[in-house]
Amino acid sequence: MSNAPKCPQCGSEYAYEDGAMYVCPECAHEWPQDAAASVEAVRVVRDSNGNTLQDGDTVTVIKDLKVKGSSLVVKVGTKVKNIRIVEGDHDIDCKIDGIGQMGLKSEFVRKV
Repeated sequence: MSNAPKCPQCGSEYAYEDGAMYVCPECAHEWPQDAAASVEAVRVVRDSNGNTLQDGDTVTVIKDLKVKGSSLVVKVGTKVKNIRIVEGDHDIDCKIDGIGQMGLKSEFVRKV
């Protein structure tokens, strides 16, 4: 298996080297090999106000959020302590009292 990085456009693991370029066979995206170091930059997650979020921060929910597969609702103003920043469509993993483990999107929280 090659040591080529994942495609920055679609995330495919099947990128390959072609001369001085990397090529993704799934989306046909091409990028230079010297840019591969900048592709693996640290991801910055921001709250609804634009503040940078980090692991261990405390945030407040700014909108009533329905819990998928349940009749529970996370109410506005719910304080969530000790968040973890993760990859995926939900940026935050946390534990909410009375509900349990949850994945939240950063656009629905603000830093306390």
